[in-house]
Parts: sequence; structure tokens; C-alpha cells
Amino acid sequence: MDFGWLEVVIASLLLTLVGGTILTRGRSWLDPVFWKRFAIIGSLVMFVFLWILTFDTLSKTSVGTDRVPNPTVINKRIGYELNAEKGYFTPVILGDEPLFGKTYSEEEATALLVKGKLVIQSRNCMDCHTLLGNGAYYAPDLTKAWLDPKWEKIMIPMTGAKTREEAMVRFLMHPDRYATWTRRMPNLHLSEDEAKAVVAYLKWMSAINTNGFPDHFGNSKLVQLD
Repeated sequence: MDFGWLEVVIASLLLTLVGGTILTRGRSWLDPVFWKRFAIIGSLVMFVFLWILTFDTLSKTSVGTDRVPNPTVINKRIGYELNAEKGYFTPVILGDEPLFGKTYSEEEATALLVKGKLVIQSRNCMDCHTLLGNGAYYAPDLTKAWLDPKWEKIMIPMTGAKTREEAMVRFLMHPDRYATWTRRMPNLHLSEDEAKAVVAYLKWMSAINTNGFPDHFGNSKLVQLD
């Protein structure tokens, strides 16, 4: 379905008005029954629209859709470009880019992402960070963390890593060694496998179309590091 919130509001109001008018025909607006019937029809219309929107949302946010890519997207290079038609930045899936030098099967990629999510949950990362709009704002938003230009411009030289994912793993394992801001991330004692799983999860999450959230990530003058 291709409709926006304005169309939904207008349609629900019209249906409520038409249905209420039919059910209250011949009754004065001062009659309590008039308002009871309008309340009933309004509630029914909202219930139907909520069900429609729920299933429509599920169909668009399930893994493997255009909005939420398959786990194997971690094998691809991910860009972030302005979509002129939609008016906001969207992830762009480009050529092959094996993660940690390996191309993962769908089963392997899924298992890795599940592990990464569990590690994030076990360390309560959302107590400080935000993921997909949920969490706290004490520390950086992680929704598009994989695309953050600081990995290549600051963290690779600082950690001595050769790739972005390697720099992320080193940072996650020993954040206390690579402080880049006054607010320092504590050492959460991640193993190398746990850190790799988190990196895979962050890469996959960066490929999700979040309607431009965070706004202009990586392209704002505030984050240009040149």
C-alpha cells in the first residue's frame, strides 16, 4: 500500500462522518444516543485502520524486504546517498565487500547477527546509545555507526588497523585505550568473537532504510573531518 498519514487521517474521518451520519439519522445532536453511536463508529473505523496499518508495517519491516535487507548484506559495501525523489538519505547496496575477509552464507550471517544483538543486549548498550530510535542519547547514535567517517579518518590510524571492521573490533575490545571524546566508553570486556558479532550487527543495521534517520548522517558539516 502506498499512502501517507494524511490520507489515513482523511479517510478515517470521512468514514466516521459518513457512518455516524447514517446511524444517527433523525436524531438531534443533543441526544446522548447521537454521540454514543458516533463514538462506536469512530472506534470501529480506528480499529480497522490500525489492523491494516499493522499488517502493512509488518510487510515492510520484515527481514528480507526492500527496507530491511537480508543478513547477507554484510557481504556488501554499503553507501548512504541522498534520494532526490524521497528527499532524504537512504542506504545504497553496492559491490561485494566481505566482512573480516569472509563471505558469509545466509545461515552464517543470521547466526552472527543474532549473536551481535544478544551481546548488545547483554551489555545494556541502550543505556547510553540509541539504536533505531530507541535508547539513550548520552553516547553516539549507533543506527548508522558503520558509516561513521571517523572509523577511516581517526580510528584506523589510531588503532593501527587495516580495515574499518578491524578498527571497530579493536575499539570495542579496548575502548579505554582509544578515547576520542571527554565521555569515555567503559571497557565491557568483549571477546574478539563478541566484538566481531557486534560489528556485523552494526553493519547490517546501517543498511536498513530508516527514512533518513539520523538526518544527513555522515554528510552534515558537523561531522566532516577534513
